[in-house]
Amino acid sequence: MKITKPYSDVDALQSRLAARLVAGLSAQATALPHDITERLRVARDQAVLRAREARVKAPTAAPAFAGAAGISGGALLLGGGPTPWWQRMAAVLPLFVLLAGLLLIDQWSTREQVLAAADIDTVLLADDLPPAAYSDPGFAEFLKSPAP
Repeated sequence: MKITKPYSDVDALQSRLAARLVAGLSAQATALPHDITERLRVARDQAVLRAREARVKAPTAAPAFAGAAGISGGALLLGGGPTPWWQRMAAVLPLFVLLAGLLLIDQWSTREQVLAAADIDTVLLADDLPPAAYSDPGFAEFLKSPAP
């Protein structure tokens, strides 16, 4: 799971939610008996104290993906332990597919060049002119001149 917003935005959202919950609970607390409101007040004070302690103990900048940074003791938050062989193979599989594709493209290109050269050789050898005529400087002039 990827968190798209910075942690300051998440903290602001949590603070707004907490403020709304407190306002709603406070509004409904007037209809409750005195002993229940006192127990709720004590529980609320304890929760606020625990939240402050947790905030002080928490690191200032938490990673966006806890599994990437790791946790003390060597365990990861998402999964943990050694990676199975099929996941390692799945990570390397795109590289193998890319290399195989490049090799096939190279072989296909070489084959096309050989076929094109063979076609040219076939036309040259099947023609009435001897192959030495193509290297004659006058032959190039003959090709440039308009047909009669």
